[in-house]
Amino acid sequence: MEFQNLKDIAKQLMAGNKGLLAMDESTATCNKRFKALNIPQTEEYRRKYRDLIVNTPKLEEAISGAILFDETIRQSTTNGKLFVDILKEKGIIPGIKVDESARDMDGFPGEKITEGLDGLHERLTEYYKMGARFAKWRAVITIGENTPTSGSIKANAFLLARYAIICQEVGIVPIVEPEVLMDGDHSLKTCADVTNEVLHTVFNQLYQQRVNFEGMILKPNMIVPGIKAAQQDSADAVADATINCFLRCVPASVPGIAFLSGGQSPELASERLNAMHVRFKDKMPWALTFSYSRAVQQPALEKWGGSDENIAEAQRLLYERAHINTIARDGKYTPELEKHPVA
Repeated sequence: MEFQNLKDIAKQLMAGNKGLLAMDESTATCNKRFKALNIPQTEEYRRKYRDLIVNTPKLEEAISGAILFDETIRQSTTNGKLFVDILKEKGIIPGIKVDESARDMDGFPGEKITEGLDGLHERLTEYYKMGARFAKWRAVITIGENTPTSGSIKANAFLLARYAIICQEVGIVPIVEPEVLMDGDHSLKTCADVTNEVLHTVFNQLYQQRVNFEGMILKPNMIVPGIKAAQQDSADAVADATINCFLRCVPASVPGIAFLSGGQSPELASERLNAMHVRFKDKMPWALTFSYSRAVQQPALEKWGGSDENIAEAQRLLYERAHINTIARDGKYTPELEKHPVA
């Protein structure tokens, strides 16, 4: 493996005030979101939606890398131009989701394990030839009455680490995504305690599997109370809990952290990212940015609704949401931005 290339790609992904766009929804997830908006759940409509995204004007001003799904990396415009080639021409680095989703973990009721290691080296080699230069693997950690258990955390951490070293062997930067879910009524402190254990375990496994920390990116959850919790803490409290945890758990040699949105509203995801930069800008040894899916795409998806006549306005909303997050990364976000379109 060539470590310098990995380091260079990771640095490019985290450069400036840009973020990553997660457009790697599985077919089932994409169809679910389409169904909710009465959009036909067909391959052609999924292609049209992704065409809308990659051809959004000025997208490259806010986005450094785009995570694709297996279906998407093979798709083209109606004129036959591959989406991957459009992204590369814009200076957006193509990435690829390679896990095969989480399933119920045998012997661990209420917990999940992510599959996809079988044949991963070969799949990554093919994706590299197709233009992918980074990848993503998501592990799912659920907070419940008796979860998570140390057994499930360790199992998921081991799989994340094996995925990461296989990526690096192929020349692909791994995005390591251990997501502690927002589901439930747990407190901010409970989320902090679980995230702390998860990150310590993940980095221990990454070290044991000989992953080069300088050639990877972490994609974690923010530390937030459960979505059903009675107390919804302020953006400053979320920022303090999250960054203090990362300062304890994430090695300084990791070049970047790119947050998942995890079901947060677009506004909250931006406000909380902004608070972290305002409060900790000079204390963070790694770059800190966004890797959102719904928190960037949802307004555009709702506006498009499957209709060609709405494409231009949907693209404007997509760029606007991405651009707002670049402002949050600079620590200059204000709620007023939500009222006035961004040029």
